[in-house]
Amino acid sequence: MNWITNYVRPRINSLFSRREVPENLWTKCPECGTMLFHRELAENLNVCTSCDHHLAITPRARFTALFDGGIFTEVKVPEPIVDPLGFKDQKKYPERLKAAQKHTGEKEAMLVAEGEVGRTPIIAAAQDFSFMGGSMGMYVGNAILAAAERAVALKRPLVLFSAAGGARMQEGILSLMQMPRTIVAVQMLKEANLPYVVVLTHPTTGGVTASYAMLGDVQIAEPNALICFAGPRVIEQTIREKLPEGFQRAEYLLEHGMLDRVTHRKKLREELVSILRMLMRQSAPVVADLPPPGAIPVTLPDAGDGAPAPAEAQQA
Repeated sequence: MNWITNYVRPRINSLFSRREVPENLWTKCPECGTMLFHRELAENLNVCTSCDHHLAITPRARFTALFDGGIFTEVKVPEPIVDPLGFKDQKKYPERLKAAQKHTGEKEAMLVAEGEVGRTPIIAAAQDFSFMGGSMGMYVGNAILAAAERAVALKRPLVLFSAAGGARMQEGILSLMQMPRTIVAVQMLKEANLPYVVVLTHPTTGGVTASYAMLGDVQIAEPNALICFAGPRVIEQTIREKLPEGFQRAEYLLEHGMLDRVTHRKKLREELVSILRMLMRQSAPVVADLPPPGAIPVTLPDAGDGAPAPAEAQQA
């Protein structure tokens, strides 16, 4: 009985009561090393609560925080030919795409949506750096064209959030051809007199910086975002000189006139609403809605006998 009591029963209980603890409950801040609880980090828009470092955020999470009530509708993007070059390095290109889709849960590296921000209808596009480094391939080019066409059709401004390591090497020259295609999309917006606002997030590099990411009517960046064409390490190795502190970071570029604003992620929505309504020549944004008169009952002092005043007197 001791064997059954001391070994078998605890063993059976442990099998039925075992709980799996998720491995992604905590995230380590890459800047200060603080361990951040996932729920607290998400509520703070993926900004470190200790040092204010801006961690990467997915397009869906960004749109949920950006649009009114977190409600938005995805804009359909034409799908290009998969693996037009038959590219293969250590893995075949289609295998890398499937792995990225499984990892992120997204179809490709850019998400396009429409909705309202502070009651201002907009079209928004955001790159996902976790999808193959947010690299610019044919799908991203199609996405920006689709976003611009939708914006022109609905007479809405376009807000683009960039985050990319450059062009996608698995598509070769076809990925580089997205640079002029996206410039054409931006030109469509300018000809229609529609605002094009770019929010540069960490990192924005390569052919993305050399095309649509630096053509906005207003250029906004998140704090300490790396924004460049060639990275600082490549430049140091080429010119064999030490670069200035913070070179190619958002604050450095703002100081040297390449950006208009550097805005904290938690204040970005409010600033976008003000800028977009100003550019669209609309009235000032509504900060809060006041209820109509009589909608909220007003409790008046007792009439003397302990009974509250009648409803007619309250309305009066």
